[in-house]
Amino acid sequence: MSVEYRQVAAMLHDTETVQSGPQEFLVGSLGENRVVLLQCGIGKTNAATGTTNLIMTFRPDYVISTGAAGGIDACLRVMDIVVGSEVCYHDVNCGDNCDPGQVQGLPRLFSGDQRLVGIATALQTDVRVVPGLICTGDQFITNRAELDDIKRKYPHGLAVDMESAAIAQVCHLWGVPFLSFRIVSDTPGVKDHFDQYLNFWDTMAEKSFRVTSEFLSKI
Repeated sequence: MSVEYRQVAAMLHDTETVQSGPQEFLVGSLGENRVVLLQCGIGKTNAATGTTNLIMTFRPDYVISTGAAGGIDACLRVMDIVVGSEVCYHDVNCGDNCDPGQVQGLPRLFSGDQRLVGIATALQTDVRVVPGLICTGDQFITNRAELDDIKRKYPHGLAVDMESAAIAQVCHLWGVPFLSFRIVSDTPGVKDHFDQYLNFWDTMAEKSFRVTSEFLSKI
């Protein structure tokens, strides 16, 4: 989303924009790294098409998805960061010959790059970084019944978003190391969770996204 994009764009120096097809990329520097930033848009299709264009145009060493996610486990608090050691779909069903969440011919769970997971979990920061499973679907999860259904399928799921697994699938197909780095903006299923979401952007997002900058500087 635009609010997430602005948080990361503000970290970059010596920037230029590059238009490739329908996507506009911001290319800049962060420390010794050259960073290509794309606001892919919400949902799996936007994420997959943007990632494919990113890989074909820039041939990156890594693809990192950063942004907000809903926390779906009692161990998490708003502003914690979930590092996707694994990601999956929670809304895919390809029939009896496939496991729930599995796209036929592909893994049920996509693994995050272990080197990147190690860097993220070793950060010295006052924001808690937790490795685990991120579950993706084309739904903004709002109520307890939806959350319980996802936790039934994936008891170890920590967070839900709308992009990570689609990006992971593209990276899997292209052989590009991938990590989802997601900041918990709200905890679906609790009372007034949407107020949590709004308050996150009003008061806490800048501090959380500074951890993203620290993570990128360590790669």
